[in-house]
Amino acid sequence: MGKKVLIATVKPFAKEAVKSIQDIADSKGYAITLLESYKDEKELLEASKKTDALIIRSDKIHSGIIENAEDLKIIVRAGAGYDNVDLESASKKGITVMNTPGQNSNAVAELAFGMMVYIARNKFNGKAGTELKGKKLGIHAYGHVGKYVARIALGFGMNVYAFDPFIDDDEIKKDGVIPVDSAETLYSECRYVSLHIPANEKTKKSINYALMYSMPKNAVLINTARKEVVCEDSLMKILKEREDFKYVSDIAPDCSDTLEKNYSDRCFFTPKKMGAQTAEANINAGIAAITQIISFFETGDRTFQVNK
Repeated sequence: MGKKVLIATVKPFAKEAVKSIQDIADSKGYAITLLESYKDEKELLEASKKTDALIIRSDKIHSGIIENAEDLKIIVRAGAGYDNVDLESASKKGITVMNTPGQNSNAVAELAFGMMVYIARNKFNGKAGTELKGKKLGIHAYGHVGKYVARIALGFGMNVYAFDPFIDDDEIKKDGVIPVDSAETLYSECRYVSLHIPANEKTKKSINYALMYSMPKNAVLINTARKEVVCEDSLMKILKEREDFKYVSDIAPDCSDTLEKNYSDRCFFTPKKMGAQTAEANINAGIAAITQIISFFETGDRTFQVNK
């Protein structure tokens, strides 16, 4: 009998993505179970108890779920970020955790730029805004998404800078992007900064008052990464002190009500995290997830493993 694969998504995949996953699974003899838009964690606990593999999106997979899953061997997060999975608990139980890097990158980059244009043109309120051409854009973390953002920005005629201590300067330069040696330099040089760093113990609240304050006049901070990387106390302080500062994000900070009440003309938050919310990104990430699961079971392929 083929392996059992559970797709557990509070925010469901597009129908086309589910069909693509199902077709690939069927061709290899894998059985797919869907748990979509579930309201109670008990549903996830029950559904995951007897599954061999789990595909998720932004769903929280904590130690309780992992311990309860008797047959689980692999979890694939359909997307780049994986901070919603308890990696330590998975490792202790011998469960492999993977992500699908690059599959949502263009969707996230287009959203970042869409929000950038929206705020630069004063939310299309009829008042004169500014153009992006000729402005400096700083990309904080030059991974898959950062590269796509750079390509779009260059097409707009922006001057693009990037900071990423894990990528060689030559690799950044070959894309027509200017590498800088520190976050401090990036923020102090660039009117626009787009965040693409993961949320971990080193990065949480790392986008602090000093960095934001150092940005040039009419600064705009764009966050399509994680809300936790921005220090909210610092954000509220900078918005109060600098009437020229703007902040847009596809995930609302905890203080969003206060910000929207006091600085509605300088802030914008999407209703929910929208970076991967395109049919194309859904299909790409879904296909990658089921393909990686099949490769894992058939050949032992662990290329995209994120835990030890």
